[in-house]
Amino acid sequence: MPQPQIILPRLRQTRVIQHGFTLIELIMVMVLIGVLAAYAVPKFDRSGFDARGFHDETLALLRYAQKAAVAQRRTVCVSLSATGVSLSIFAANPAVGACSAAPALTLPSAPKGGTGLLGSVSAFQFSPLGSTDQGSNVTITISNSTAITVDAVTGYVHE
Repeated sequence: MPQPQIILPRLRQTRVIQHGFTLIELIMVMVLIGVLAAYAVPKFDRSGFDARGFHDETLALLRYAQKAAVAQRRTVCVSLSATGVSLSIFAANPAVGACSAAPALTLPSAPKGGTGLLGSVSAFQFSPLGSTDQGSNVTITISNSTAITVDAVTGYVHE
């Protein structure tokens, strides 16, 4: 005689699936974003960044002028203004102080926001030997940045 089968009801296993985030998680994320924004927004002030970029471009341009004078054995005139630096490279070496006759290469331009360039002189020359025509060092000051110094004897451009 066959055994009777006992059929037990299967217990239903239910899975709880969550969709989305809880309210507490959303509030915590919003608080963290607010704290990070309050900390990071003041860091986006570009005036110091632009001043440093202008300083580095001016430094590189002055170094280029000194190296071009030595490499090409020509006089290179440097003119300083509040808006930037102008270079004039001559085909033939002019007399000392005759810088206005050559076409100028003007780079860089000062960034907006009042970052200006102040020099101890308004113009000077690099001789074919690399020295300047000044009796003393030339100091160029850019607001919100360190000063640039051009050595009178060697023409070395440094901060």
